Amino acid sequence: MADDAKELLLEQVRKYHQERSTRAVFEPGTTAIWPSGAVLDEEDRAALVEAALDMRIAAGTSSRKFESAFARKLKRRKAHLVNSGSSANLLAVSALTSPQLEDRRLRPGDEVITAAVGWPTTVNPILQNGLVPVFVDVELGTYNPTVESIEAAITPRTKAVILAHTLGNPFPVAEVAALCEKHDLFLIEDNCDAVGSLYDGKLTGTFGDLTTVSFYPAHHLTMGEGGCVLTANLALARIIESMRDWGRDCWCEPGEDNKCLKRYTYQMGTLPHGYDHKYIFSHVGYNLKATDIQAALGLSQLKKLDWFCEARRANWKRLREGLDGVPGLLLPEATPRSDPSWFGFLITVSPDAPYRRADLVDFLESRKIGTRRLFAGNLTRHPAYLDQPHRVVGELTNADIVTEHTFWIGVYPGLTNEMLDYAIASIREFVETHI
Repeated sequence: MADDAKELLLEQVRKYHQERSTRAVFEPGTTAIWPSGAVLDEEDRAALVEAALDMRIAAGTSSRKFESAFARKLKRRKAHLVNSGSSANLLAVSALTSPQLEDRRLRPGDEVITAAVGWPTTVNPILQNGLVPVFVDVELGTYNPTVESIEAAITPRTKAVILAHTLGNPFPVAEVAALCEKHDLFLIEDNCDAVGSLYDGKLTGTFGDLTTVSFYPAHHLTMGEGGCVLTANLALARIIESMRDWGRDCWCEPGEDNKCLKRYTYQMGTLPHGYDHKYIFSHVGYNLKATDIQAALGLSQLKKLDWFCEARRANWKRLREGLDGVPGLLLPEATPRSDPSWFGFLITVSPDAPYRRADLVDFLESRKIGTRRLFAGNLTRHPAYLDQPHRVVGELTNADIVTEHTFWIGVYPGLTNEMLDYAIASIREFVETHI
């Protein structure tokens, strides 16, 4: 009886979604063209409602199902769901400080190489763990660091590299991974903007020791909030799980007891023999778990991932072809040997163009075409980092150009060809009136 009532209710939810989701007619200059956003269908809405009906309010069955399915999709052995992509980065960096890594563990004062241009939460965990970020410049066009710039930054204090695949465009990750192996460095791939991107035919996120993903509404999949840490290394996976779950040594899920059959036979630290393993803590950890309601949405979204990625590629290609040859604009380029699953379409206004980025952006915004900066631009120029320990290798010339002259527009699957063509026509109209 209850199951019948639930199915009837879920059918009503799907009908409700269909009635609410009639696509409005696009009106140029009036309809907002967002740079990013979630694409949600009736099955997504039904998944959320079903999880709520089942009162799955903590991490549980759906979370474990999502972790297993997502690990298979991204070709990693283990995935651990967390409450945000930022927490995923914090957890990944923190895991490398674990005493269980012995001589390889990162200690306060050790250096971690990263890009000077990006999102702050790629850098913040370095500082939050008492480590020293080492900033390198990016290339214009790909907006990623080169292998040479990373190699030039390595010193005896260097212990890790953490880099994002900028707006879905892979950095030369195979070469960076080889460089890290040569120098015995850990590599963390911030894959938050690049789920589905390929390098040398392999998925990004499969080259590093650890990989992070975000499920914020702007990203390839959404749970509203949420993130994930993935790895093929079971020892690192065990550390990740412990640090995510308060630092507990026990791996039993809430509601599970004595899965290891040795719950009362452990002796760790200076605790008495037989102390309850569920309450033994081997790391200074956090509580970064997500909920089953989020995971239920993630499972529904995961079924559409391949379509989402192809739509992003098609939208980026349409913009790239439509804007080719526009004077004064540096258009984005895929990293050689890559096939990006794009997050956005980056545009740099040449410093010697007869118009300014700010004027072009104002023109686009006036037409309801949403724009965004390349996140923080040059991170070293922000007040948060001026007094923080860090090192800069080389001149951050391109990072400064990005800060002054770069912006991006959307390619997410919710955009139509009509919207993209209007954005192309608007940019061309602005430039033609200023040349």
